[in-house]
Amino acid sequence: MVRSLLLVPLLAAAAGGIWLARGALLRWRDLRAAETYELTGDQRPMLLRAAGAMVCGVCVTALTLLTALGTFGGFGGPASRSDSAELTADTASEGGARQAAPPAAEAPAPPAPAAPAVAPAPAPAPAAVASRFDSVGHPGGGELLQSAVPGPDGHPRNVRVWLPAQYAKDPNARFPVVVMHAATPRKTADTEVPDVFEGLGSAVQTGKARPFILVAPEAPNGTAHPCELVAAAPQAIADDDALRTTIAATFRTLPPGPASWGTLGVEGGAPCAAAAGLARPDLYGAAAAVSGRYDTVALTRTGAEAPANAAPKLLLAAAKADAAGLDAARKLQAALRGGTGAAARADVRISENVQDYTADRERLRLVRQAAQYLAETLAKAS
Repeated sequence: MVRSLLLVPLLAAAAGGIWLARGALLRWRDLRAAETYELTGDQRPMLLRAAGAMVCGVCVTALTLLTALGTFGGFGGPASRSDSAELTADTASEGGARQAAPPAAEAPAPPAPAAPAVAPAPAPAPAAVASRFDSVGHPGGGELLQSAVPGPDGHPRNVRVWLPAQYAKDPNARFPVVVMHAATPRKTADTEVPDVFEGLGSAVQTGKARPFILVAPEAPNGTAHPCELVAAAPQAIADDDALRTTIAATFRTLPPGPASWGTLGVEGGAPCAAAAGLARPDLYGAAAAVSGRYDTVALTRTGAEAPANAAPKLLLAAAKADAAGLDAARKLQAALRGGTGAAARADVRISENVQDYTADRERLRLVRQAAQYLAETLAKAS
């Protein structure tokens, strides 16, 4: 009975220790990634989880020893005499207490499966996250849906998908895809640029752009400026294989590739779009960066290291009154032209003709212009 009672806290301590150790490992990886790019991070969450895991480990060790002592107590302790007396009473007719010893030795058999029972405890929760998308609104004349999709670190993250009005009108058509990057951790781009769907919808409805599906994944956590991290490490772009597979399996999209997939970033998300387009011309046929500020050296190196069999296509757009934005775009264009590898072959265009009464109206027109550029470059729905 005592052994059975000890198994409950033993399993609880083991499961808690594994959970805390896994959390400490993830925090440690985030800190390592931040230190690589000279970013600061808070070490307290990692240290607390590591300390908790150590405490759980001590508890598991102590409970394991107590369980083992209870299991093998038949080698001379009071428990062995009690068990022997009971077994002797049951087998007295067959002649002696020595015959009761073998059943006492076999007593540990029932608790034996308890050891492997610890293994299923740390089963990762993200694997069970559903990819079903729920409707959350109808902006820009289309439909906006949201779901949680596992990210590169295994944790679920929100992903929003905007479907143009033509998606519901033609149930047989397949559409190109544009991935829009966010600049704020744990946010999607549409929350940073709330009028993005109005710009896209007006471009499609007025015939200036062919319809496409917009995918807005949640920006990764671990740094206050995800797009600075992406510009320095373009392999960390948010649209990982799990996202592409989920989008392709859930919606009627054209196959992922440069003919049918593009990327978009507005203001703080512009460096993400530029980095993704320069790093993955084998995936993105075009990239549009609107009103951005860029790390010219990092992006030029990114373009130089891109696959040699593809030439990136990049639009750098800024309002006519945005002198700093236009200066950043011209510097990046010049640096790419003077670079090596795929960077030197990049087709970089600059848009500087947008002018309106307010900054919001200028941003709306810039988004519409970016949508037109992407739609013209990518394949049309079929």
